[in-house]
Amino acid sequence: MRIGTETSKKPRGRPRGFVPTEVLDRVRVVFLEKGFAAASVDELAAAAGLNRPSLYAAFGDKEQLYIHTLRFYGQKSVEGLAAVLAGPGTIEERLSKVYKVAIDLYTAPPYRPGCMIVGTAAVESPTHPRIAAVASELLAAIENSLEQAFAASDLAPEPTPAARARMAGAIMYAIAIRARLGARPSDLRAFAASMVPLICR
Repeated sequence: MRIGTETSKKPRGRPRGFVPTEVLDRVRVVFLEKGFAAASVDELAAAAGLNRPSLYAAFGDKEQLYIHTLRFYGQKSVEGLAAVLAGPGTIEERLSKVYKVAIDLYTAPPYRPGCMIVGTAAVESPTHPRIAAVASELLAAIENSLEQAFAASDLAPEPTPAARARMAGAIMYAIAIRARLGARPSDLRAFAASMVPLICR
């Protein structure tokens, strides 16, 4: 049902110049800093540069906005991981670079965001099955990229590429948790460096 006079044709919803990826990047900062539960819709709308009705019209409710943001963040992470793993160098060198890039991202100022998947999605998953499903898909995509890289390497067949991928992924998640808890970047780099030879033995 239309509300208002026939001469009132003011556009509703998202404003001109609205770029969804830019909005998701801005609200991602709020979700990373505060988590899903503590981030208010008003804070998210302010970060997005939209009013609440426009935010709802574009992305749905708070959970849907979070899922859009998680997919956006996760897909960028998977693409970045795949690009590094497809680059030059031995598998040890490429895995070391993966961890370096992750550490730089997880410890970026002005605060220590860690990883959105591990740091926020995991917390909400028990009571938000849709968030759990998306996070699981993204973790599987990360491990799949790692498995493909190990399968194409000249490492010994045992441990299997799948097992190496799970180990490499577990170290990445441990780095994310340590970063969110305030570990120094130098300590995280030392931790990662000590793990690469074990994964690639």
